[in-house]
Amino acid sequence: GGREVTEAKNATFGGRAGVTIAPGDDVWSDPVPVAPKPDSDIAVSLFVSGRVVPGQHNSAFRENYLSPAGSGDVTGDSSGRAFTEKTTSTYLVSAVDVLNPNVRGTIVPYGSSVVDGTGSTNCGPDCEELGTNRRWSDELARRIVREAPGDRQFAVANAGVAGTSSSAACPSIPDGARDLDALARLERDILELHGVSSVIYYYGTNDLAYGCTDDQILDSYREAFRRLREAGIKVYVTPITPRASYTEEQNKFRYTVGDFVRRDGNCSATCDAVLDFDKVLADPADPNRLNPEYDADGIHANIVGQKAIADSISIPLVTTP
Repeated sequence: GGREVTEAKNATFGGRAGVTIAPGDDVWSDPVPVAPKPDSDIAVSLFVSGRVVPGQHNSAFRENYLSPAGSGDVTGDSSGRAFTEKTTSTYLVSAVDVLNPNVRGTIVPYGSSVVDGTGSTNCGPDCEELGTNRRWSDELARRIVREAPGDRQFAVANAGVAGTSSSAACPSIPDGARDLDALARLERDILELHGVSSVIYYYGTNDLAYGCTDDQILDSYREAFRRLREAGIKVYVTPITPRASYTEEQNKFRYTVGDFVRRDGNCSATCDAVLDFDKVLADPADPNRLNPEYDADGIHANIVGQKAIADSISIPLVTTP
């Protein structure tokens, strides 16, 4: 967006400049020798030939750039002048894996839109910020860089996918979110990543809206936590946060799940610790609603709320090797 590329490198796949990806599959490129700094941007330029419907992440909350259809391969244009069209989605690239010997591991926030970042562009009435990276996971990453000792630095990799649920058993999961529940994507979005040391599990807000009961949600929690901990990954869990539209029964289920998560500070010995975003975001006058100061839309936290979530996290806790 008007900024020159300071260092450009070609990515290859098994030594080749191009790669064919089967539907539903994923590929890692060969290592690319660049040295990004914390909280800096990496631009990835791709050329796709023929007619294509790319894998698309709709919650990028920033402007990305496209060249017009038929303009050919302009990946070598480091000035950006060829990219005249804009999109607020991210196409095809879902992760950048950075090898840094000074980083002790990777913390993966895992959940639905409350992790993906919905609300993080809301800076007040009629105010929106695009591309400023104000998700609570972004703020957490910045806090770790600032506050953790040099020998206890951790990366933060956001694995939120809007619209998804923890459980696959909810009766009204929309088609676009089906088969993207927490257990279905655990392998691809956490276990296949390199150096994952812990997960912040923030799931359940959609489960209730999709008709899941407390038992169904807790069944999915226990199985997800079991698989993660068997892989040597620490699991930090937050109770389900308020949602203005929940019915009395849904709030009853929410409290049951919250009681399980908070019990003994370790989800009844199934997780490693509790991060209580529910207490951070709840309206003191009505704990079934978001604090108006933090409320973007009745479900998601605005920029102020995103920062409040990040500020509530104990850096010594999540940066213990």
